[in-house]
Parts: sequence; structure tokens; C-alpha cells
Amino acid sequence: MDDQEKTAEVAADLSFPVAYGVTRAEADNIGAWWEPRRDHIQPSEFLLTGKGRVLGSAYSNLPIGRMDPKETLALLRMIASRNK
Repeated sequence: MDDQEKTAEVAADLSFPVAYGVTRAEADNIGAWWEPRRDHIQPSEFLLTGKGRVLGSAYSNLPIGRMDPKETLALLRMIASRNK
């Protein structure tokens, strides 16, 4: 919901792309919730392989239920150890 300038500021130090200006059609395409009252996408998070396959996803319409960095790292380590 940030404007383009704030989005660019947040994304500047990240090593992955950050979406801006997601349309209702794009949100529908990934199965995300759309907030009709404020006309924006709700948080949609994905764990992707280097080949673009989805390992996991999380959708939320509240500030809770989003991916926790420490838990996500633990999950990725578990997946990596199973693949050895």
C-alpha cells in the first residue's frame, strides 16, 4: 500500500524483487485477498526455489499470520537437510 517512492526505499537493500502497483487481476491470479474498501492487495508471501517453483506461501488480511524470518529460515534449513 506504500507509494512507489516508499516501496523503492524499502526494496533498495533487498536481494529480491518487490512488487509495486499490483492490480486486482494480478492479485486474483495468485489467489491473494483483495481489500475492496481501500482497493489494495493484502500481504502475499512466497518461498520460491531458484527455478521459480513455490515451496510455500502465506496470505494474510491482518498484521498477524505473516512469515516470521526466524521460522522461515528454520524451515529452509530443514528442507535443505532433507534434500542432502
